[in-house]
Amino acid sequence: METIDKAADLANEAYDKIASTTHQAVETLGEKGEQLINAEQHLMKNCRGYVRDNPITSVLITAAVSFVLGRLSSRC
Repeated sequence: METIDKAADLANEAYDKIASTTHQAVETLGEKGEQLINAEQHLMKNCRGYVRDNPITSVLITAAVSFVLGRLSSRC
């Protein structure tokens, strides 16, 4: 009976450690997700501002990138 009790205690300790680690991972992922969302919003705000301030340059950059991507995709 003592062996079963020790095994049960070890199993409970392992379960508690796994649950704690999982909880910490979920919290970390949640924080990183929020940081990524904030970074995306900041980047989009900056991009909109650049396009608004430099419309001709933005159109030329878009055309150049489209041309290069078109050339690359036609080779495949």
